[in-house]
Amino acid sequence: MPALDMPLHQLEQYRGINPRPDDFDAYWAAALAELDATAPEPVLAPSEFQAPNAECFDLTFTGVRGAKIYAKYLRPKAAPGPHPAVLMFHGYTGNSGDWWDKLAYVHLGYSVFAMDCRGQGGKSEDTGGVKGNTHRGHFIRGLDSGPEHLLMRHIFLDTAQLFRVAAAMPEVDPARIGVIGASQGGALALACASLAPEVKRCVSVYPFLSDYKRVWEMDLAQQAYEELRTYFRLFDPRHEREDDIFRTLGYIDVQFHAERIRAEVLMGISLMDNICPPSTQFAAFNRIAAPKRKIVYPDFGHEGLPRFMDDAYLFLAGL
Repeated sequence: MPALDMPLHQLEQYRGINPRPDDFDAYWAAALAELDATAPEPVLAPSEFQAPNAECFDLTFTGVRGAKIYAKYLRPKAAPGPHPAVLMFHGYTGNSGDWWDKLAYVHLGYSVFAMDCRGQGGKSEDTGGVKGNTHRGHFIRGLDSGPEHLLMRHIFLDTAQLFRVAAAMPEVDPARIGVIGASQGGALALACASLAPEVKRCVSVYPFLSDYKRVWEMDLAQQAYEELRTYFRLFDPRHEREDDIFRTLGYIDVQFHAERIRAEVLMGISLMDNICPPSTQFAAFNRIAAPKRKIVYPDFGHEGLPRFMDDAYLFLAGL
């Protein structure tokens, strides 16, 4: 089998090398306390797009630091009582996409929420000093301002706020909510399941934002991780603060969030992935103590994984 990373038997034992901050749990307890003090104030407006079997809405709610967060919301027409819901998260710099692909879950009788990450390619607002689009550089934003100002901290909390908004909808059964995403979306699915432990099922495909130091040591700080190299070149060219930088990134490292997950997890892992390397995917998967299953693709990189979304659909159909 071709090898981009470690042999598979080593990957199955690998648990990451990025440092975990000593106060990781206290940090996220304080972050969740900030979220508790942030009233979501959801607002629904009928969307321009409508479908025969669904009611479709533009949803906005308030995240930490006063940001207005946007999500598409679809619910089945004439659903019989409280029903399951699926929260969808998109890839880095992207957005929640079109409406049509959410309808497969509406067909199951589910509500669907698809969030735009703040400041990326959709409608959600980044209030970190500027208005409008801040399209790149998200996981390094806040490194020089203190861990509580990390932009990805706020985005992780947005996923938990979306869960709270969904769970409060009278048509949604809060005990039957699942999450799904790939790449950045796969990381956010794990983060949501960590910060909202009531999540029942989680689908994560080659998650981003995992084991940053491993990415660096593999010389793969390019494409999605390129901003890490850019940060060092511009702001720490001698790597005098390297240990501190990786320790700070540990707060937003999903391998450590994986340890807190209670949901049942299905993960798609690609062994030829040179964007989110296999070892970083396994670093997160191997730390999950909840029931879990992986589907490994030996010959695939950061791309569509044949039949995986079919398996994910059936997995979430069991909510």
